[in-house]
Amino acid sequence: MAQKINLPKPFFSENGSKAVLLLHAYSGSSNDVRMMCRSLEKANYTVYAPNFSGHASLRPEDILEQSGEKWWQDTQAAIAFLQEQGYHDIAIFGLSMGGIFAIRTITEGLPGVLGGGFFCSPILPVKNHVPENFLKYAEQVLTVAGVATAEKATRLQQIEKHVTMQLKAIEKQAQLTAAKLTAVSLPVFIAQAGQDEMIEPDGVWQTMAQLTQTTITFHWYPKSGHVITVGPDHKQLEQDVLSFLASLSWNEEK
Repeated sequence: MAQKINLPKPFFSENGSKAVLLLHAYSGSSNDVRMMCRSLEKANYTVYAPNFSGHASLRPEDILEQSGEKWWQDTQAAIAFLQEQGYHDIAIFGLSMGGIFAIRTITEGLPGVLGGGFFCSPILPVKNHVPENFLKYAEQVLTVAGVATAEKATRLQQIEKHVTMQLKAIEKQAQLTAAKLTAVSLPVFIAQAGQDEMIEPDGVWQTMAQLTQTTITFHWYPKSGHVITVGPDHKQLEQDVLSFLASLSWNEEK
């Protein structure tokens, strides 16, 4: 009998009137931020962590068949979902690629968003190791899916050809975001892992330098790697995010 594989599902927990949207990384899923979801849930926040289109799949090509613009639409749809549920005060955060879209919602001034931030996100161009890491991810997924060795090798060759092209599309989303950083006035939370193996950690200073019109809450986590939300500093990150959320001007408190 074939082993049943449980794929990551979106996380949605309704609690208080303050809502938090959490977005995952490029080759990730809602599991990237599930521990933070639980932490915020306990603190009486309503929390939503969707899966971007093409993700939470045993077919890596599903991701490559999507576009950066589609994931931006997913982000807007996630905000609309929370608003349809009656939550009109929303803070938004994202890990890596998710952080690009989280900050874009702030630069675009989407209604209902009070502030937010990013964790280990390449908003401005930095040296990165995303292509080779995506290939490792794809190989792991295909292995779990039980794909035969010969077929796996063929598919990985095709994946390698397409991943660079898709990353350029994601970089375009980052450029659209970066172009409006100087106009941001909402509070921004920034987290960077000191042991980030995916992107150049020091690139975060360039992004911070562009945020000239707002209040920045910045934290450096020296022990953590790129997926900081599940790393050794994850509990401290969760506490820092909670402190930031408590500082926002939620409408119910005005």
